[in-house]
Amino acid sequence: MRRAHKILLVGLLLLCVAMAAALIRLRNRAQDRLQEEATSAPAMAPAAGTPTSAVTLYVPNDLDGSLTTGQRSVPLPEDANARAKVLLETLVQAFNAPGSTHPMRVSQGINEVYLLPAPAGAGQTKSGDELAVVDLTSALAAAQPSGIEPETLTLEAMLATLHANMPEITEVHFLVDGQPRETLAGHADLTRTYMASEANPEPNPQSSPAAAP
Repeated sequence: MRRAHKILLVGLLLLCVAMAAALIRLRNRAQDRLQEEATSAPAMAPAAGTPTSAVTLYVPNDLDGSLTTGQRSVPLPEDANARAKVLLETLVQAFNAPGSTHPMRVSQGINEVYLLPAPAGAGQTKSGDELAVVDLTSALAAAQPSGIEPETLTLEAMLATLHANMPEITEVHFLVDGQPRETLAGHADLTRTYMASEANPEPNPQSSPAAAP
């Protein structure tokens, strides 16, 4: 029995090492791709006078555990990586707004968002599907109220907001300050890759703080 336990332990350790190595390779590939684009393309931040676009945000309501839809007009850059980052930063601003139904006091919640082709798996991935690697700031993790429900709502809001505005994003993986992390604030699992459709928000006609200009 002891030998079986040792074999199991060694197997688990090897699995953890393999997962960590895969995440590091994924992050390095994303950074290399972003660097290549940065050297061959103009600045990706919205330029002055960039037309605004209507975006849909999904803001959590901590009172009933739901996601409430809201519309906001936001200047979106053409680059897809930068556009995804702007969407999530706008969502974080809604968390930080007065009267927020999911209050989190954080000024910057997103370091970067890297988009990569979604890995093929079980025939579910189609051509054009993308994996978003979302690099959260440690400030957002520190501001996140601890608990399985509030942490899950934060992740679900990000999944739903990305998928609603950029439906080609079908999978999302989270890092914190560029590093793999076990949980967001002690509960919600950050070691796994989420399907964007997992949020599956119910249609909600009520307005939310995200609808404020």
